[in-house]
Amino acid sequence: MSVTAPRCMASSGQKPIAEILHPLSGGGDEQQQQQQQQQQLSVTVSVVVGGDKEASLTNGAPVETPSPASTSSLFNRLQLDDDPEADVRDPYAETAETRDLFVTVDDPKKHVSTMETYITYRVSTKTSRVEFDLPEYCVRRRYQDFDWLRMKLEDSQPTHLIPPLPEKFVMKGVVDRFSEEFVETRMKALDKFLKRVADHPVLSFNPHLNAFLTGKDLNKRQGLALLTKVGESVKHVAGGYKLRPRPAEFCAMGEYLDTFNQKLGTIDRIAQRILKEQSEYLTELREYGTVYSSWAASEEELRRPLEGVGGCVATCCGALDDLGDGMSQDFLPVLREYVLYVESMKNVLRKRDQSQAEYEGRLEAAILRKQEDRTPMPAEVEKCQDKVECFNADLKADWERWQSNKRQDFKQLLTGMADKNIRHYEKCQAAWESLLTVLQDKQAEDKTHETN
Repeated sequence: MSVTAPRCMASSGQKPIAEILHPLSGGGDEQQQQQQQQQQLSVTVSVVVGGDKEASLTNGAPVETPSPASTSSLFNRLQLDDDPEADVRDPYAETAETRDLFVTVDDPKKHVSTMETYITYRVSTKTSRVEFDLPEYCVRRRYQDFDWLRMKLEDSQPTHLIPPLPEKFVMKGVVDRFSEEFVETRMKALDKFLKRVADHPVLSFNPHLNAFLTGKDLNKRQGLALLTKVGESVKHVAGGYKLRPRPAEFCAMGEYLDTFNQKLGTIDRIAQRILKEQSEYLTELREYGTVYSSWAASEEELRRPLEGVGGCVATCCGALDDLGDGMSQDFLPVLREYVLYVESMKNVLRKRDQSQAEYEGRLEAAILRKQEDRTPMPAEVEKCQDKVECFNADLKADWERWQSNKRQDFKQLLTGMADKNIRHYEKCQAAWESLLTVLQDKQAEDKTHETN
């Protein structure tokens, strides 16, 4: 059985995905030879450069030296300028011309019936894959259909990271789930979810995704029965067995996720507080501006300056309102998405640990039986070992993909936030500078009257 090697993702320290050997794929001897040649090349270069602190090849590129995975080294990937060529190696940019599956979620519509009220979204698909009967499809799906798809992906692809969906439930009385803003935000999140699945080299070929994109009616009766049975089997085999520590690289992943989640939670709390204070300030500022507008009606000589101040305050109110909308509709949803992403990644790590516990439990039991009656190692143990190795390879590949996506998302997020703040202050500055012209004209007019 051969498995196609995943595409190389952009990274800032770890091995590219293309260098990770899938346990079920061939070519292990060739890869070992390549690694030995690379090590020999690294040794040769280090001898040539002598005592230089930073060895480099003839083209000036630094020689890659292995470094142990740690929480600090993983978390430093969030820095924006640690890899200036990250944009060049963007996996989506590299494969934009070779992709053969394009999906879009748009056109939300409200449906009202005697039993319930819900929103559906148009899902458009364009593809040239042979698995699809037609090149284009257009269906309507509601949130629970997306939830069904994600559940099926988790069932059938337990070794892969499934992108998160936006949260289904909202606080009644606080957020109106049928409001224009909420529906727009959810539509963007669903579109991002489906695009991530369609761009994945394994998930995009899942038959449940095909049914979701093409079928008129989805068969959603099959639930989590299979996954539940598998989970119970793992618990039964691993019951009473103390799991050995995770390998160092997976321990570093778990520590990084904890640290990253903590940072996101802190940013989210502060952003929520800033948004609340901006809303309160905006209310006061609007009342403040109306005072000058009403005052101008009773002061004929000061009418123009007072109206100018009122207009400036109104402009600042509009700019601040736009800034708050950008934070609530663009900034906070991305933070929440990655909080959910962290939970999804932790879930995959837990499944990997369960698979490792199953393998170690079966291996220990097989060793005891072999010592007692000298029976050969059962095939179940080898299957469990293959499963653990597949888990490790898939998790590493999805980790690199996730890091690359996170890098691009946060670059866009922080750049957009900076642009919105710059536009906000530019609008306010332009408004008050225009008032200075009005005041100077008024002053010159008063001097003219005094002279006459």
